Amino acid sequence: MDRKDYLCENDRMNNNNELAQSERRAAFSLASIFAFRMLGLFMILPVFSLYAGNLSGATPSLIGLAMGIYGLTQACLQIPFGMLSDRWGRKPVIAMGMVIFAVGSVIAATAHGIEGIIIGRAIQGAGAVGSTIIALIADLTREEFRTKAMAIVGMTIGLSFTAAMVLGPILNTWVGVPGIFWLTSALALIGILILYTSVPNPQRSVFHRDAQPVPQLFKRMLTNLELLRLDFGILSLHAILTACFVVIPITLERSAGVPEQHQWYLYLPVLVLSFACMVPFIIIAEKRRCMKQVFIGAILTLALAQLGLWELYHSEWGTMLCLFVFFTAFTLLEASLPSLISKVAPAGGKGTAMGIYSSSQFFGIFLGGSLGGWLFGHHHPSSVFLICALIGVIWLIVAISMKAPPHLATHMINVGQVDATRAQEIEAQLLKINGVADAIVVASEGVAYLKVDNIVVDKKSFEPFSVTTASA
Repeated sequence: MDRKDYLCENDRMNNNNELAQSERRAAFSLASIFAFRMLGLFMILPVFSLYAGNLSGATPSLIGLAMGIYGLTQACLQIPFGMLSDRWGRKPVIAMGMVIFAVGSVIAATAHGIEGIIIGRAIQGAGAVGSTIIALIADLTREEFRTKAMAIVGMTIGLSFTAAMVLGPILNTWVGVPGIFWLTSALALIGILILYTSVPNPQRSVFHRDAQPVPQLFKRMLTNLELLRLDFGILSLHAILTACFVVIPITLERSAGVPEQHQWYLYLPVLVLSFACMVPFIIIAEKRRCMKQVFIGAILTLALAQLGLWELYHSEWGTMLCLFVFFTAFTLLEASLPSLISKVAPAGGKGTAMGIYSSSQFFGIFLGGSLGGWLFGHHHPSSVFLICALIGVIWLIVAISMKAPPHLATHMINVGQVDATRAQEIEAQLLKINGVADAIVVASEGVAYLKVDNIVVDKKSFEPFSVTTASA
């Protein structure tokens, strides 16, 4: 290599390093915005039902509605927000959503009755910017880094949920639930500051099929039985979570004798240990290709944990044991379901499948809160656990006949500017490569979306078609 070539190669490496640093900064900054939002939504989960019982006009049904109502508005608005960002730009829509979220938090913080809390929570959910944040991450990352960026967001959401379950009772002791809502509003405003100071501006915003829904594909996804099973699964999972936490703080205090201010002592070890116990099962499921068996076992465990809570709700140690089993199964399923969506969705359909999946998740939160509150108001609190166990059994019946998921990964190739004829030629050539199960080349995006078996496929086979490649 002569000096000129060496300098060119050195410049190329420096440019790639700078680009990688920019991508990492964008991923962590946007993940922090996600985290602030999730913290605000989940910190009240372990403390709200005890607080709301003292509000004027509060009934168990309205308490459950207040806990779950944000899921309804979020389920309805997250896809429209994402589409709106294609026209208005990502950052303005994210900022608007965070302002709406902050306003809802202030309304909830200043409310003296349950109706005000319900209105505030509904407005919180109306700031549905999750899909827009994902789209901005796709704008700011190359195909080869996008998987890592999405993984950073996923890990951040998991950690923020764990932190919220512990911080909620602690902060409730210091500042009360209104203080948590005020903090939530402040975190939303900090998120806007991060958005405009730490997140780079995309050179251009384009449509990404791996991150955004395609309206023309909705019918196809909604008639895919395997995807519908998974959508029902995430709906059931979050319905169970929200419903049982309508009553867990109450049964812990009134039946198990654990004071409200000490309940975080129970949540901290339970959540840490459950996360640690979940990881080996994820590894086994992926490495040994027994995802269906692990998945079905986790659903069964989830249902059994709810039966255990129904029987042992009056015991502190019994509740602690059942919550450990529950959260081990919950975190395993929460991590497995998006992976299964990615495996089952057709090439070029992952963004659409995930959009429907996310809406199902939030609708499950709404159903769980409403159902848990109604059951609490009309029956003994422990009846909520029994019904949650029944939901788990129904989910088990739905899932047990699922096909073993294909061990395929989404793979993207940047093919550059091509016309429709060339796109079809590339697509046909890619489908001939051993280990490629499905492929679609979208000429308008300059991207080929593939479903591949990573053990079989030789990634070097893709080099003639691209400059950069990626796996998801």
